[in-house]
Amino acid sequence: MKEMKMKKLVLSLMLVVPLIGLAAFAEGQQYIIGAGDLLKISVYDNPDLTTETRVSNDGKITLPLIGEIQASGNTAIQLEKSIAAHLADGYIIKPQVSVFIEEYKSKKVSVLGEVAKPGLVILRGEETLLEVLSDAGGITANAGDVVTIQRKAGGAAAGRIDAGDVIVTVDMKRLLEDGDVTANVPVMDGDSIYVPKAAFVYVNGEVKNPGVYKITKGLTVLKSITLAGGFTGKASESGTKIIRKKGDKEDTFRAKMDDVVMADDIVYVPESLF
Repeated sequence: MKEMKMKKLVLSLMLVVPLIGLAAFAEGQQYIIGAGDLLKISVYDNPDLTTETRVSNDGKITLPLIGEIQASGNTAIQLEKSIAAHLADGYIIKPQVSVFIEEYKSKKVSVLGEVAKPGLVILRGEETLLEVLSDAGGITANAGDVVTIQRKAGGAAAGRIDAGDVIVTVDMKRLLEDGDVTANVPVMDGDSIYVPKAAFVYVNGEVKNPGVYKITKGLTVLKSITLAGGFTGKASESGTKIIRKKGDKEDTFRAKMDDVVMADDIVYVPESLF
């Protein structure tokens, strides 16, 4: 069961990758150009005007014939029209200008936690959570079910949560397993995305497959034992115990089958004496 769920999750992330490629051009047309972006600009039938230029910190680029021009704050289509207007003013009759974004550098998000490649991810336009997680190499097998997005308030210090910050939580089970696309929220420039490590329960003793199992919402003792393959023929079901850490100490108590397990609990099923 655990392996099947993980395969579904990985498959869902894999399906995002082809969609990113198909949408890249459309995203580029909607993307707002900013400082650091590398642009390739060409003018039809004027190869000598083809230029690769990076947007400066003040949002400008320098082009042949027309010199410095504002790029930041425009989409590629808007910049094409602006450049064409300048060239038409005494240089070229009805110029046809194309602007391609070669490198997206101005808009970034931070992705930390249980992803294959934690760090900064460059946004290529209007991207969703799944697309960004795919760019970060996908989530690991140890990832928890809830992803947190921290959206900084204006002028907030990096890494600090201010009262004005927006905290968005996304239930990945609802998104990936239940197929609820409304949970695939858009990601914005400056967001910090955190994928926490899942909580685990240890199931030992007279069960068919002793081991470590991922805790899902509402996981009970009985469900934990079911994940471990169920009781063996020698199990003392009524003697099942929970060993729970409390600081430096351990608390051991008789478990009820409908008790909800907690992170790092040990569910122990002893052997029956009869």
